[in-house]
Amino acid sequence: MSKKEKLISRFKTQPNDFSWDELTLLLTYFGFAEVSKGKTAGSRRAFVNERTRQIIRLHKPHPEKVLKQYQIKEIKEVLGL
Repeated sequence: MSKKEKLISRFKTQPNDFSWDELTLLLTYFGFAEVSKGKTAGSRRAFVNERTRQIIRLHKPHPEKVLKQYQIKEIKEVLGL
């Protein structure tokens, strides 16, 4: 199993310790890029898929870099997982 497959499999289980860095890597696998202009300043982040024009907007968790369960559920819906 490749790193990509392992990460996707881990994400599908909705772990309590899925980090922001893991999320950014996962989203790049699905063709998303983080946008760092405009209203994405501070803890607000946007990821855009240029091919499908989908946008995922999130607040970057802090001080810990672990995603909340509701964020994981929302992303799963957008990605169709």
